[in-house]
Amino acid sequence: MSSGYSSLEEDSEDFFFTARTSFFRRAPQGKPRAGQQDVEKEKETHNYLSKEEIKEKVHKYNLAVTDKLKMTLNSNGIYTGFIKVQMELCRPPQTSPSLGKLAPSSNGCTNTLHISSTNTVGEVIEALLKKFLVTESPAKFALYKRCHREDQVYACKLSDREHPLYLRLVAGPRTDTLSFVLREHEIGEWEAFSLPELQNFLRILDKEEDEQLQSLKRRYAAYRHKLEEALSEMSEEAIHVNCKAQEARNSEDFVKGFVGV
Repeated sequence: MSSGYSSLEEDSEDFFFTARTSFFRRAPQGKPRAGQQDVEKEKETHNYLSKEEIKEKVHKYNLAVTDKLKMTLNSNGIYTGFIKVQMELCRPPQTSPSLGKLAPSSNGCTNTLHISSTNTVGEVIEALLKKFLVTESPAKFALYKRCHREDQVYACKLSDREHPLYLRLVAGPRTDTLSFVLREHEIGEWEAFSLPELQNFLRILDKEEDEQLQSLKRRYAAYRHKLEEALSEMSEEAIHVNCKAQEARNSEDFVKGFVGV
């Protein structure tokens, strides 16, 4: 049984466990906005499924699979399987210094994760960020579901407590029916956070800005040092050449003087 994830791209059978903490708070109570109603409906449907219904759905899901990414149902009712998440980021996120920056091929590509039915949206986001060594807070990102119905395509942000593998099970294995997308939070969505949380985000941004500035200064300091070394070597070489030229002229003057005598 696995309650974690692993990437198929690494062709490994090891499962890496995700954290159990949530980076998100629930949105303020009130009238649900567009998209939130869909999430609530899915939560209600989730509560109605019995173990027998889940067993039947897993069986039908595996019969429809064409890429060998089947689900496995355990005796305790927890099932594991695979989801694919497309990266749609507006800017390269800050990554670990050992990586330097996000590889250009990462944005826009589709990543396959192995998760369990107990893994939440928040844990999936953490898993994706850890895979690319992203050091930014998971709270800056959101997981969206992209649905195709009657030639219409729409995207809806998922609640941090939703379970992506359950959505995959209900929708079936076809990604043209349901797919997952990782994006940054939109500006208007920050309204769902409290003032202390927003202030914490600002501190994180200030820290990231300072780190980027220090990195830039170190980079140009190293470049300046190399230039100064090159100039110093050129100056020493020029002095050496001038000395040789002066010695040659002195020798010529001596020879001329000696011949004249």
